[in-house]
Amino acid sequence: MQAKVSVVICEGGSPGSEVERLLVKVRHAVLLDNLEKMKQVAAFGSFYLLTNYPGLAAEAQSLGVKIYLNELTEEQFHFGAELAALINLEQLENVFYMGGAGIPLVTVPELQEICTLLLGAREIIYANNVMSADVIAFKPGRLINEIVLPAMDNVLGMSLRDEAGVEQRLFRNTAGLLFDLDTPADLLILAGSPAAGPRTRRVLDAMNLDLSRLERAKKVLAGDYEEAILLGRVGAPVIAHINQNLKLRLRVFSEERGMKALGREEKGEVVSLMGFFLEEVGPQRFMRYLEKVAQCAFLDTRVLMSHLLGHRPTAEDRFFSDLGYWQEIKNPVIREFTKAAVEAAIPILCGAHSLILGGLWALVDEIGPTHHHYRP
Repeated sequence: MQAKVSVVICEGGSPGSEVERLLVKVRHAVLLDNLEKMKQVAAFGSFYLLTNYPGLAAEAQSLGVKIYLNELTEEQFHFGAELAALINLEQLENVFYMGGAGIPLVTVPELQEICTLLLGAREIIYANNVMSADVIAFKPGRLINEIVLPAMDNVLGMSLRDEAGVEQRLFRNTAGLLFDLDTPADLLILAGSPAAGPRTRRVLDAMNLDLSRLERAKKVLAGDYEEAILLGRVGAPVIAHINQNLKLRLRVFSEERGMKALGREEKGEVVSLMGFFLEEVGPQRFMRYLEKVAQCAFLDTRVLMSHLLGHRPTAEDRFFSDLGYWQEIKNPVIREFTKAAVEAAIPILCGAHSLILGGLWALVDEIGPTHHHYRP
């Protein structure tokens, strides 16, 4: 019997606000769209969904997915323990793991490529990011028993690499394998993308999101040697991708890569040079300086937030900040910063790590090498 790849998806949570529920609605549409794509790949065998959303479970089950409905509270749930239990119970050999809304722009050929890579190796770990992976393929499945089980899925790839003694390789860098729906900033990029799946497109269209700042930023990216600021956990691959495809001058300040996977955010150890600068001049002058040196900016604000506050702010405040809804933000520091960003003379997009990796990658691909033909 020909070997097959088993797909394991984890999608859970307890959204406590309307903006969080908004994101969850899109995440579930993305997950179901991705399952439809995976069904077109013969090398995929079984599908498993670990979730605490009964409605999502019912829809996924109708697509032939085996459901592990979890009723643990957020405090009781341990990602690594639940994943290991599933892999061991089902005796999975070739495992492809992803978070619920991972890779919403992935294509069927890219999914086929993942299967080919995994099935062609004896022991291997593949991931889409060195430190904080959203999608991971590994074999044999029993490697999960050779690591300290991680509490969150972002650490799974790094744990397998460092503790299982098996080679790790990275997937090709593509928008399909890098872009992840993690925050409302990604929601905006997905809403403006022609590559969103049919279920996802229907949900997004009904939301009537304000894409004006995004469209203004796209015009800058598509221009001739205008300048853009990238700030936060910026990696070399996305810089190279921009340089190869766009006529754009970059001002990059990269810091605190791996802050989440290495536990720095959780321990309150995040420190940012740009955060110190922001403290010195205040958000209004900070934005004025950005305006003087660039025509748009992409800010991984999680680095700045963790530096300023010493802890991770609430999901509600983070998400409202991404959407620019500063009036709704409870934390005064984040509210003032977001207000200044929204009112800036240049388009400033705020988000998390996914904004300045997969999000930017997707925007570059959308505009493309023939960017001088781009029209919003």
